[in-house]
Amino acid sequence: MSKIKKHISLVLTFFFFHTSYVLFAQSLNADYPVLEQYLRRQQLQGDFSQRYSFNLRPIRFDGRDSSNTSEIISTYLSGEPIPKRPNLRFAILPVVSTTELNSKRPYGWGNKVLTPNVGLQTYISTGFYARFHFLEIQFQPEYSYSQNKPYQGFSDNFPRKVISSRYFYWNNGDNPERFGDGSISRFWWGQSSISILAGPIQIGLSTQNIWWGPGQFNSLIFSDNAEGFPHLSLNTRRPVKTFLGNFEGQVLMGRLENSGFFPSQIDSLNKNFFRKFDGDWRYLNGISITYNPSFLKNLFLGFSRTFQQYNKYREKTFNDYFPIFEVFQKKTLFENGNSVNYDGKGQDQQVSISFRYIIPKANFEVYGEFGRRDHSYDWRDFILNPEHARAYIFGFQKLIKLPVPDEFIQVRGEVTHQQESINRYARYPGLIGNQTWHTHGLARGFVNYGQSLGVGAGVGSNVQTIEISKVRNLNKRGIVLERLANNQDFFYRAFGQNPEKKPWIDLSLGFLWDEKFDRLILSGKAQFIKSYNYQWQSDGLSTEDYPNGQKLLSFYGSFNLIYRFSK
Repeated sequence: MSKIKKHISLVLTFFFFHTSYVLFAQSLNADYPVLEQYLRRQQLQGDFSQRYSFNLRPIRFDGRDSSNTSEIISTYLSGEPIPKRPNLRFAILPVVSTTELNSKRPYGWGNKVLTPNVGLQTYISTGFYARFHFLEIQFQPEYSYSQNKPYQGFSDNFPRKVISSRYFYWNNGDNPERFGDGSISRFWWGQSSISILAGPIQIGLSTQNIWWGPGQFNSLIFSDNAEGFPHLSLNTRRPVKTFLGNFEGQVLMGRLENSGFFPSQIDSLNKNFFRKFDGDWRYLNGISITYNPSFLKNLFLGFSRTFQQYNKYREKTFNDYFPIFEVFQKKTLFENGNSVNYDGKGQDQQVSISFRYIIPKANFEVYGEFGRRDHSYDWRDFILNPEHARAYIFGFQKLIKLPVPDEFIQVRGEVTHQQESINRYARYPGLIGNQTWHTHGLARGFVNYGQSLGVGAGVGSNVQTIEISKVRNLNKRGIVLERLANNQDFFYRAFGQNPEKKPWIDLSLGFLWDEKFDRLILSGKAQFIKSYNYQWQSDGLSTEDYPNGQKLLSFYGSFNLIYRFSK
């Protein structure tokens, strides 16, 4: 018995020593201003570990990565061991502040707890990080304030068919035009977490934003577009090395909430067309795995799957707690006798596969993500009709070295496509289509508090973005060009091939500026948006033969400030 106790003591001593001295870590929150982009550029230059896929964010660091890049990031995030208590680490986290301004209509996405807003809104966050042996705590609450002014939204002067088409997507989602009738003030747990660490594995409770997939501007499953949600997570803290290659992964269970707001700013429309929320919350189960083959060290392959359903429909069985392990073919479910109750349970599934390939010698990366929102009946259905209920992202980044040391021209672009494919001709009568990405009949939108968890550009919208910048370390000067086709699935459902109506398109030009001053980092964006056929409205001079859509010029600006307390 004494020998057994001695062996256990030695194992525990090794475990505590190992985690305390080797694996001190801290995480870079998902889409952290300036720092995440810098880290990704450094990887393309070969100055940051190529084991990290950027498919699973927050990105976590430990003592195994001693590159100069990780030390720069750690300067902003990590503390030092307490004197005479080497197992204890404590740090005051940087102050992160974001201020945004929209002049005439909401624009912009990927801003966490902030909402689609007209007027001024601001966000501030700070806190502390502490680590004792295998227990890690990050307390980083968020405060936000939004003016939330009224603006010209969807009109009530359309025919009933058009209004019903608009509410089809509003009733199968949760994306209100305006979040209430007045200003919004909110204090929230934010990027906080408490975790137990065991080597490369971490289990904990968190309200942090997570990002799945290789995208830089959007992601099909999870991004930082919505407020983070409470979730229990089992995940890797760093790429796990095996003889097959490196693996990263996360399994989570979470709670999602609806906004509770009416979608339109016009009460009469909501009264006649809106299907109200019942007040229940939605259970979420998800899994994401990334594989980096040992024989193709620069390639990353990803797989993600999520299920959500209202809690009242969930049974207390393993399959309902972990539907992510369910088979992919509806035919198999029906053969197992589940056909009667399956659709009535209201489960909403999303699946995506992705790749990212980096070429450090060329300072280049290319990536893509393809997702489906619905089961196929069988493999034949999947092979013959792969575009059903799909969305995709494709992007790249290239750094062009300049004669000045550490200076580059950065060119990066991304295409996000959510609009239903030509499959709508074969599957549905006419052009009406059906559910679009992030919507569902019973589970409603894949959202949290009224904002999409993945793509933030709008339901059924397509967006193309290209950025050209001059960068040096953390500093950047550049421009961004963007084209946004708004709510395309609604447009074709409502107007079909009507030549009198044209899609609502936003074209924008933005100016970018990042600068580091010792402990302070500033980042700004000024974007001018020209809307054509805004809200699908026609100008007063428009005629049937020569339709002239309403045009709107608006401004979107954002300003980020990061201040670190450590030297």
